[in-house]
Amino acid sequence: MSQSRSISGTALNTHLWLVYAFLYVPILVLILLSFNKSGLPTAWGGVSLKWYVALAHNSAILSAALNTLIVALAATFIACVLGTFLALGIELRRKGNDKGQVVDTLLMAPMIIPDIVLAIALLSFFNLLKVGLGLHSIIISHAVFNIAFVCAVVRTRLKHFDYSILEASIDLGASAFTTFRRVLLPAIFPGVLAGGLLSFTLSVDEFIIAFFNSGSGQASTTLPMQIYAMIRFGVTPEINALATLVMLVSITALLASQRLNKAPRTHE
Repeated sequence: MSQSRSISGTALNTHLWLVYAFLYVPILVLILLSFNKSGLPTAWGGVSLKWYVALAHNSAILSAALNTLIVALAATFIACVLGTFLALGIELRRKGNDKGQVVDTLLMAPMIIPDIVLAIALLSFFNLLKVGLGLHSIIISHAVFNIAFVCAVVRTRLKHFDYSILEASIDLGASAFTTFRRVLLPAIFPGVLAGGLLSFTLSVDEFIIAFFNSGSGQASTTLPMQIYAMIRFGVTPEINALATLVMLVSITALLASQRLNKAPRTHE
């Protein structure tokens, strides 16, 4: 029996490492090639940082990076504010409401709808309102689907919140605003911050919605759009370096989001 378990465990570990290799080896290869001194993607010419230095002197990439930062920060701020109040409105008023599943389905819709469908829908909406396209339209578009993610993260935090604390604060004479500012917000702030980091990551990486809802010219070009424009002429170490930096920022924000979103420990 023990030998059978050992064989089963070995098979599972082998399968696990094969899955890890399938997922991460291409990423590791991309990172390695970003340090390739040779300008050819298939010929190794030694280790060099010159492609990262080249990024720092590429005006088109710097402009796209600035646009991405503006879009991500603005969309994250809007999504955090609206998503947090949406989560509070749902959780605080959910008791006795038999339409919870319908609300959950509506909230999940922006997360599960294909990006191409949401991109076309937003573009049609802007055209209907005769709103010109640019960074502002990308910010609004990113905020639309980020609100759902922030709301989901904050609701997870609220499910572990002791609402009797709010009643105690009000009973002691605190106003509703003071209770929100001094009691509720500090308690759920890690969830809000986690949702914000997730929202920031999604905005930095998002391409399809930004591509459909951007204006013409470099003024509304984000980093994913710039990478797409560059890669049409072939993959170069400079593109690998840029992709590595974007991936590093995304992974860092995602790990921070997961760490902050851990459910608080309850003391018995």
